[in-house]
Amino acid sequence: MGMAFAKSFLQYNLVQKTDLLLIEKSAERGQALTAEQAGVVVDTIGPRVSETDLIILSVKPQDFPSVHEALRDVIQPNQLVLSIMAGISIERIQTVLAHPLVVRAMPNTPALLGMGMTAFAAAKEVEIGQLRRIENLINATGRSVFLEDEALLDAVTALSGSGPAYFFYLVKAMIEAGKRMGFDDALSALLVKQTMLGSYHLINTADKSLDELIKAVASKGGTTEAALKRFEEGVLDETLIAGIQAAQRRATELSK
Repeated sequence: MGMAFAKSFLQYNLVQKTDLLLIEKSAERGQALTAEQAGVVVDTIGPRVSETDLIILSVKPQDFPSVHEALRDVIQPNQLVLSIMAGISIERIQTVLAHPLVVRAMPNTPALLGMGMTAFAAAKEVEIGQLRRIENLINATGRSVFLEDEALLDAVTALSGSGPAYFFYLVKAMIEAGKRMGFDDALSALLVKQTMLGSYHLINTADKSLDELIKAVASKGGTTEAALKRFEEGVLDETLIAGIQAAQRRATELSK
């Protein structure tokens, strides 16, 4: 996700490569980033971090303890910290870094294509002008929404942060259904992917509710109705909702 942000910043000329410092501890990955000329690549947190305007924390939550001490030693009072770590609260980041200017965001993987959805919240110490700068950067990766209540970020993590995986899961199941009905892998994938793409555009453009769109496909006594009845018997909707709520609880656990 850190590279998704970095590439979007470069694509929209929001940052120059010479001003983009990438910290990558993996030697192999660092060499690949250097070959891509994605920015200035280093393998450790050092004094150069102090020269930046914005620090993006894009490590896994469980890896945060391994980096925060080094970061605390070099961070400057005027620097903004943007965290895209799941579950780690603004207050906790402020405490361990001894630094007040923290913004916390939850993006998702479509940010790689500039079509991401990111929600973000900020510490009260972050000024409006600083928040607008962060918002402009985030919008380079897709769309964003500011949350007054940071606690909702755990729900965002479960809904849109993890959401692409749920979508892929359903697509995979539909492709498998096609294969079981006789299609080869490629044809089944084509049928499902194009159906999903077209359906997405219908949701965005049709002046109808989701229930109305479903009814428009599911004629009485027809094939779609047969499938929907089976979904209801398996309580598919409640299973999906329960799964998303489980993701929210896990995000909350990570914050503790």
